[in-house]
Amino acid sequence: MQPLLPSLALALILGSTLAHAAEKSLFNGKDLTGWKGQPEFWSVKDGAITGQTTKDLRVKENTFLIWQDGEVADFELTCKYKIVDADGKSAGFGNSGIQYRSKVVKPEYSVVAGYQADFECGKTYSGILYEEKRRGILAQRGQKVVIKDGAKPEVTGEVGKSEEIQAAIMPAEWNEYKIVAKGGHLQHFINGKQTVDVTDESSAGAKMGVLAFQLHAGQPMTVQFKDIILKTD
Repeated sequence: MQPLLPSLALALILGSTLAHAAEKSLFNGKDLTGWKGQPEFWSVKDGAITGQTTKDLRVKENTFLIWQDGEVADFELTCKYKIVDADGKSAGFGNSGIQYRSKVVKPEYSVVAGYQADFECGKTYSGILYEEKRRGILAQRGQKVVIKDGAKPEVTGEVGKSEEIQAAIMPAEWNEYKIVAKGGHLQHFINGKQTVDVTDESSAGAKMGVLAFQLHAGQPMTVQFKDIILKTD
């Protein structure tokens, strides 16, 4: 048998790689097709998914816009987000996040529990790993953490200084969030800067679940998402 020509071999390798990787947009830029949440809070404005509360319309608890096209296991998700308070600024209240590998726990109010890539109007929580309705904060911004059964999350190093990561986040403007989840290894990035690196070796660590966007209870705020791209193996 004749050996494969280098160009043909390369083409076969690339073809095999592409066959095992899928990339798709999760938002059509026009409406909420493929997503489900409480309709009084979620809409599309200026080409972006928009969650909004006002003085007269507030959520009674954290509620979510849930992606309807299946669950995710190992994946890479990128999107752009913007969050502002009731005055359109970043100095007041405003907290949200991207849920992943989560479970729907109250479908009547679109409530989920699980891993969350957090962000806010303030200067403390953007980039952390939080576990909604379960274990709480698993990694603060800048930390490298290992989680084992029967023990608190162990800080084993750092991926950056919290203040430097915060300095790269643009208040009240569009920022890019990336989440990479491979097995128990979870990584968050904002505007290209890694914010946490977590290895969850515990039995509580979810390996599959839904994607969702959070609208947080509390004072009026607006959060928006666009350019949502999911890559899976």
